[in-house]
Amino acid sequence: MTEGRKRVAILISGRGTNMARLIEAAEDPNYPAEIAGVISDVADAPGLVYAADKGIGAAAIPRDAFASRQAHDDAIDAALQVLGADIVCLAGYMRILTASFVESWQGRMINIHPALLPSFKGLDTHRRALEAGVRIHGCTVHFVTAEMDGGPIIAQSAVPVLPNDSEAELAARVLKAEHELYPLALGLVAEGKATMENGRTVLSGLGASPRDGNARLFSPAPWSEELDFEALARFTP
Repeated sequence: MTEGRKRVAILISGRGTNMARLIEAAEDPNYPAEIAGVISDVADAPGLVYAADKGIGAAAIPRDAFASRQAHDDAIDAALQVLGADIVCLAGYMRILTASFVESWQGRMINIHPALLPSFKGLDTHRRALEAGVRIHGCTVHFVTAEMDGGPIIAQSAVPVLPNDSEAELAARVLKAEHELYPLALGLVAEGKATMENGRTVLSGLGASPRDGNARLFSPAPWSEELDFEALARFTP
C-alpha cells in the first residue's frame, strides 16, 4: 500500500454495489484510501462474499445477536478500532446508528444517499421524486450526523428525470451516478480536501476548473489534478 493512504472501513447491509466501486477505486495505488475491511449487520449479505473474493477482510456482526442497538454499535466500533479505520463509509447500511457512535466518528464517517439532499430524505426516494414531478434527481455524499440524511453535503451528482421514467429506470440511472460519485467524494475526504468544520463541509485544494459537459453533473466537479478526471468523464447519464 502507498504510504499515507487513509484506512477505510465500509459498513453494508446487502449487495454492496457502492462498496464494490470503492474497492475498485482503491485498487489504484494512487488513490488516497485503502479498504481496511467490510462489516455487515446482516450475516448473509452478498457484499461480504464480493469483499472476501477481493481479498478484503469481511465480517458479519448481526444486529439480532445483541440485546440493544447500543451494544451492537459498540461491537461495530470495537471492530473498527481493530481495523485501524480512519474513515467509515456507509454503503447501503440500513440501520440507524446510535448518537454516541455517530458522535465518536463525526467528521470521519460518510454516507451516500440516492437523492439530491435536502430533498427526499429517508426511503423510497425514486418513487417520491417521480410523484413530485421533479426534472432533476441524483445522489449525495454527506458527512453523517445524528440527523438522518441531514449531515453536511460533500458532493452531489445530478441525473435527468426523463418523460415516462419508471421507478426502476430512474433508480438505475441514479445508481450509475452513485458509483462515480462515491469514490470521488471519499477521495476528497481522504486527501483532506473535504472536511467537516462547525457543522459545515469545507472544500479546499480542488484546483482549476475546465469546462466539460460531464463535469457539470458533479458538485464539486472533479477538477483536482490528483483526481482521475478522465475516468469520471466516462460517466454519461
